[in-house]
Amino acid sequence: MEEIKVSVILATFNAARLLPDCFASIAALHMPGLEIVVADGGSKDHTVDLLKAFRDVPLQWVSEPDKGIYDALNKGARMARGKWLYFMGADDRLLPGFVELCSKLQDENTVYYGNTIPIYGPEKPAYTLGVGAFSPWRLAQYCMNHQQILYPKTVFAKYQYPLKYRVYGDYALNLRVWGDKRFPKVFFPVDIAGYYMGGLSAHFNDTVFKKDKAGIILRSMGPVMYLHFLIKRFKLRHLYGHKDFF
Repeated sequence: MEEIKVSVILATFNAARLLPDCFASIAALHMPGLEIVVADGGSKDHTVDLLKAFRDVPLQWVSEPDKGIYDALNKGARMARGKWLYFMGADDRLLPGFVELCSKLQDENTVYYGNTIPIYGPEKPAYTLGVGAFSPWRLAQYCMNHQQILYPKTVFAKYQYPLKYRVYGDYALNLRVWGDKRFPKVFFPVDIAGYYMGGLSAHFNDTVFKKDKAGIILRSMGPVMYLHFLIKRFKLRHLYGHKDFF
């Protein structure tokens, strides 16, 4: 059996319309040592038929009720055989730069990440948070795109996506991981994925995470970062009127 280096993990539900193009972008990479892991929430469309028929890349899948996207992603992480885990949505597309980034994977405790680009959707931003290196300070201010990151599986021996957050479970996880010095972070400036503008975070609020964010920064990144974050938030909200900064 082929040794699996990277597991690409998807959480799906009634994704039959999107999966063919998503799977095609993965298969087009012709990358050895890659598997796809799909944690499906019990789809009622043709998603399961597509999973049964797919043969282009080694595939593991399960279809059963779950407690939401982050429960499904945690399930996929447990199923994965790869040394590094990559999470994407059925509406995302891998790019050739993904293979280049994967060629850099060496240390099995290091988080590697690259750039992502918006490829379609209702609008494109004036700037993108999916480009460039993220220091702990930058991450404390803004969420990075989960499609940027290849996590070593050792991260998920210690952490999971928290289920209490509807939208920002990935942000909560990354704040903890970026504050954990046992997991070095290495950035390579290559475009590894294209993502859909207008995904989950564009349609749903996550008031629970917004309430908890400052406390997560304090516990994960320490009191100095926490104080800087509070000062920055105060200035943006009260001096510059950016009420959506949380």
